[in-house]
Amino acid sequence: MKNNPLKQLLTLGQSIWLDYIRRDLIASGGLRHLIEEDGLRGMTSNPSIFEKAIVDSHDYDEDILSMALAGKGAEAIYETLSQSDVQPAAYEFLSLYKRTGGKDGYVSLEVNPHLAHNTNGTIEEARRLWDELNRPNVLIKVPATSNGLPAIQQLISEGININVTLLFGVSRYRQAAEAYIAGIQERVVKGKSVKQAASVASFFVSRIDALVDSQLEKLIEQGGKQAELAKKVRGQTAIACAKMAYQVYKEIFDSDRFKRLAAEGAAVQRLLWASIGTKNPDYSDVKYVEALIGADTVNTVPLETIDAYRDHGQPEARLGQGVIEAGWVLDQLPELGIDIDNAAVQLENEGVEKFTKPFDKLIETLMQRSSPYLRKEA
Repeated sequence: MKNNPLKQLLTLGQSIWLDYIRRDLIASGGLRHLIEEDGLRGMTSNPSIFEKAIVDSHDYDEDILSMALAGKGAEAIYETLSQSDVQPAAYEFLSLYKRTGGKDGYVSLEVNPHLAHNTNGTIEEARRLWDELNRPNVLIKVPATSNGLPAIQQLISEGININVTLLFGVSRYRQAAEAYIAGIQERVVKGKSVKQAASVASFFVSRIDALVDSQLEKLIEQGGKQAELAKKVRGQTAIACAKMAYQVYKEIFDSDRFKRLAAEGAAVQRLLWASIGTKNPDYSDVKYVEALIGADTVNTVPLETIDAYRDHGQPEARLGQGVIEAGWVLDQLPELGIDIDNAAVQLENEGVEKFTKPFDKLIETLMQRSSPYLRKEA
């Protein structure tokens, strides 16, 4: 394990978190094995992950029936099940959290995806989940929609750890970082400690290429001058966006403004690369992991990508390389009729939908499995 590429990432300043959670992984000791042998530093979840875990197994059936018999509704059952996975996972990471001074060792749980455009509803639910989980090393995931940003600032100001999710564009990422800093500043002004405040900004990667490449491939099929340019840009947009976001990260957190907050004990809000699994079979299965290795970042990956990187990863700090080339890629998109800002908005809307659909499917499944005992909540 000395030459394990996953562990080598730690020496380059990047933490690997697992984009997966399931009861049997925790109970079997599998999670502990990943922490000890692969240097796993955290874990994330979302409604889609829980939907697959609960719908595709019977591990949760006994608890579902028990809660249904007790008169709990479907959404209450979902919350109990998800929290009952997050809490023991957080316990597995607690010693790491303490050893790293709160830098790593986090487990994330997302607010109800139907609240993505509801500021007050998000704030209220995040507060409740934070109190119910009652763990210092959890992060509440809040989508960085226009309505989510003020919720993020407010929650940070209250000392609630936040994983800012569904970031697809550099400009939106800047807004998310500013929301974090504004929340930290509020705490400082109120004389409250910021030493335990924690946040990451989850920038989704592969979905950008999935959308942009589909448009580029149409141009390639048409042939001509644009086709040649489209071939050069194909498969490069997502990494280019991530590299530019990292430049913004360094600009913001190296600023005098943040240094004053750091003097009060504030930690940076690290960039977290999400949606790392390669969707195009023509690309390497570790394409996005390899390209986005950099200091003070997190990479959250599914199990299959962890296995792939352990097998044939080639760790090297590449995130700060090729910045000029990344800028060139983004500069070509307007020439090809692609508005990357509009693409980011589309991906954000689709991202919310990708979480609401499995959430609704899960609620329906919970009702079916516990019928006739489960009453539908009003």
